[in-house]
Amino acid sequence: MKSSHFVLFMGAVLMVIISSFVTKQNEAKADHIDSFVWSGDNTAPKMKGLCWVAGDSIAAHNMDQIVQIGANWISQTPFGWMKSYDDPVVVLNSDRAWWGERDKGICHTVEHAKEAGVKTMLKPHIWLRRSNDKWRSDIAMNSPEEWDQWFDSYQSWILHYARLAEECKIESLCIGTELYETTTRHPERWSAIIKEIRKVYNGELTYAANWYKEFESIKFWGELDYIGIQGYFPLSKNDHPKKEELIKSWSKHKRTMKKIAMKYGKKIVFTEVGYKNTADSAREPWTWPQDMATDINISSETQRICYEAMFESLWHEPWFNGTFIWKWFHSTYAHEESIAYFTARDERRKVRAQERNRNLGPAVYFTPQRTEAIETLKEWYRD
Repeated sequence: MKSSHFVLFMGAVLMVIISSFVTKQNEAKADHIDSFVWSGDNTAPKMKGLCWVAGDSIAAHNMDQIVQIGANWISQTPFGWMKSYDDPVVVLNSDRAWWGERDKGICHTVEHAKEAGVKTMLKPHIWLRRSNDKWRSDIAMNSPEEWDQWFDSYQSWILHYARLAEECKIESLCIGTELYETTTRHPERWSAIIKEIRKVYNGELTYAANWYKEFESIKFWGELDYIGIQGYFPLSKNDHPKKEELIKSWSKHKRTMKKIAMKYGKKIVFTEVGYKNTADSAREPWTWPQDMATDINISSETQRICYEAMFESLWHEPWFNGTFIWKWFHSTYAHEESIAYFTARDERRKVRAQERNRNLGPAVYFTPQRTEAIETLKEWYRD
């Protein structure tokens, strides 16, 4: 019996020693990953970006306005069109698009950006002509043959923008946005697309994954230059939430993001993030104003603290490298001051409402330009 007890005791001691050794090895491995991921020039500026709204023209003063708030990146978004979520054809329709979304308008905007010291991410999106309660994350085909056709069509479409990005010396290309079913079902096809893009484009590549399920599921992050996330994480179930509650909510999301960043050795950028000036903005930040109920509770204060909580939670994390704020209206060639542009825009909105015999409704803004949130953006982007 004593011998048996001794064997059991020594076995337990051995297990403790092995466990301690494995733990130290894992810690050393984690430290190695940390040094691998974050080695190099960590003093480089973060991506202080804005989601640029295409217009009918552009002038130098439009870039001056964003430089004044500390922004150093913009994203430009042309569109590809699909008839429905299960149609296998992606249509390139640049010639009929709004001027700022056409090839010529994109490159002209890039020229102005470069003159102002601002870099550009080209971020093409898919638009469904008939949604039927579906959106681009639901895009899925009905047969292997249709999947092949869709990926061939998508590749042809995105290669057009890869060549345009190379021609115009655009610094970064986002190869897709929120295409969950396609990325999770067929990651190997995305790897093939990335290889083809690398043949014609020499800038940085990313993909803009949805915050919900997708960014954790992507298997090709290691083939890109950084991890892109559409950062509309829900932060509260309450109207008028306190900043402390929002920061606590961010701590959970941060753990998941850091894990993915360290797994692939890539930094994370919010390729899109924003908050409305409504009391419930932290509940479903992704909800478009036109999809909201009519009894909207306006709250610029909530919008402001949502931005404050995000910046305070993420901005100094070594694995986080910036944001693109949704969204930024430039004042076009016609208006040197933003206030003049928005006054004219409000007047057009009022006229359209009258013509359609509709009430204007509350002034809900995703952009921080017209609320006190702009001061928060300046504070962090000028840092």
